[in-house]
Amino acid sequence: MNYHFMREFADSWGLAFMFAFFLGAALFALFRPNAKKFADDAAQIPFREDETHGL
Repeated sequence: MNYHFMREFADSWGLAFMFAFFLGAALFALFRPNAKKFADDAAQIPFREDETHGL
């Protein structure tokens, strides 16, 4: 294996693999069970009252 072979592999199959991984992660995050519940809960974190009261 030399630099040119690794470069050609990264330019073709490496890019395809990274795109497939990104697409899979995005689909998992959007369509997993209870995703909306977790997203709504995370969105409300800044608006919750501070339970430590200055600690």
